[in-house]
Amino acid sequence: MPSCRHCTAAFTVFPEDLRFYEEVSPMIQGKKLLIPPPTLCPDCRQQRRIAFRNAHVLYRRTCDLTGKPIVSILSPDKPFKVYGHDEWWSDQWDPLSFGRPFDFSKPFFGQFQELMLVVPRIAVSSKDSENSDYVAIGGGDRNCYMVSPCFNSEDCYYGDSVYSCRDTVDGLLCEGLELSYNCINCKDGYRLISCQDCVNCRSCAFLLDCTGCEDCICCFGLKNKRFCIQNIQLTEAEYRARAEGFLRPVSERGSREMQKRLMQLAEGLPHRAIHQTMSEDCTGDYFIQCNRCHDSYDLKRCEDVRYCYRVFDAKSCYDISKSGIESLELGYELMNTGYGTFRQSFSHASWACSESAYLDHCQSCSYCFGCIGLKHKKYCILNQQYSKEEYEALLPKIVEHMRKSKEYGEFFPIETSPFGYNETIAHEYFPMSRDEVKKRRWSWSDYEPPVPAVDKTINASDLPDTSDDVPDPSSVALAKEEDILNWAIRSDASKRPFRIIRKELEFYHSMRLPIPRLHPDERHMARLAKRKPRKLWPRTCSKCAKAMTVAFSPDRKEKVLCEECYLETQ
Repeated sequence: MPSCRHCTAAFTVFPEDLRFYEEVSPMIQGKKLLIPPPTLCPDCRQQRRIAFRNAHVLYRRTCDLTGKPIVSILSPDKPFKVYGHDEWWSDQWDPLSFGRPFDFSKPFFGQFQELMLVVPRIAVSSKDSENSDYVAIGGGDRNCYMVSPCFNSEDCYYGDSVYSCRDTVDGLLCEGLELSYNCINCKDGYRLISCQDCVNCRSCAFLLDCTGCEDCICCFGLKNKRFCIQNIQLTEAEYRARAEGFLRPVSERGSREMQKRLMQLAEGLPHRAIHQTMSEDCTGDYFIQCNRCHDSYDLKRCEDVRYCYRVFDAKSCYDISKSGIESLELGYELMNTGYGTFRQSFSHASWACSESAYLDHCQSCSYCFGCIGLKHKKYCILNQQYSKEEYEALLPKIVEHMRKSKEYGEFFPIETSPFGYNETIAHEYFPMSRDEVKKRRWSWSDYEPPVPAVDKTINASDLPDTSDDVPDPSSVALAKEEDILNWAIRSDASKRPFRIIRKELEFYHSMRLPIPRLHPDERHMARLAKRKPRKLWPRTCSKCAKAMTVAFSPDRKEKVLCEECYLETQ
């Protein structure tokens, strides 16, 4: 059993893992360039990959091609060329013009980092969208702001992984929601407030793990129910009378009390061991139409994968983070990929690529190695074009060179990430202090953007308890000194200032919700904290004592049931 090179934890390399590494290895002239087993544990491998993804920290800067102002995931102090989305995709520049021959006197990763410093990087990856400049990763969006990734959504603000939603604020892993607020892992819902793990629910608030419910408040584990409060069935008249006191309007104090009641209710009722739908032989959590997926989380339509996180439509893959739709097969150590990718490894943000490795922001390429920003290319190394024969003669020599330097079989080192660690989602899942990051010689961003002028700063604790006491910008011409849109609000927790945008305030008024007391980043972290960690423990079913491997730590108070026992309770 090997020990992790970073954290020293022991981890297992299974026989089926070795077979996979052989299958995913590139083949040149009938010979496999075998990928060696990993030297990092699964958690450290995940941390290394997601240190290359900034989805939420945006900056103003200028496009290095046109000089126009743009919004970018790269701060102005970064030593990279940054092009706006349209300019990066245009034919105004040629990625091959930055190509260089491989230098066998230097390590590969050093040469790759030198290439990163000269090839233009894309400001944000959001296409076919309207009035959604502050979406870092998305497509097909309209009037969306500070929500990423976000696809095919309209009038959504602040969130992470929002798909096909409308008028949704502060969502995490939501799909098909409308007029919803502060929801986590919810699908196909209408007018939901602070719900988690809910499907096909309408006009509900403070629900956990409910399906097909309507007009319910503060309930857990219900199926196809209506007019329930705290899992108690009421008549419609009883429900309407009590709901009026709970939700008209929702107060900041009342919201905290409802969350507390819901957690107390859930502690005493049985929980399912794994959230899965039409899935079989899976370990981890949150599976939809999956088979034989292990040590993985948030998967949809996947088969034979291990150590994967938020992945759709993958087959025979290991160590993938944030993969999109449309077939991904034989992928290994990839960050942000999909759309027909086949036998690709050790790459970042490279889509529809095949038979390639060590790519960064490449699109529709095959038989490429160590390239950045290429589109529709074949047989390239370090952005230099070769013939098929030249490529096949050179690549085995490079791989052998990388074996000697112990680089082959490793994802890009965190030291080469274009972002500060604190700008990436690695900091969300594996938080570290500035001193800890610097001690490891990783980058930390100290850049502070200019602070915009505001008329007034107010402590969040001084805000009214309900939005009814804040003037509605859609119906009232506000006097400047009374206009909360021109104020900075100082967060209750961190004291960081934040602003409320007009559409957001209109949403709170229409839903009769309180103005948030926390900075958007803190609200995002609070939603993440409500989900179980990406970690598995051995437990036994609270009813039949069957051995299980679940994401509930042994010290948690919930009663956890195996799939068979849980279904008997429904």
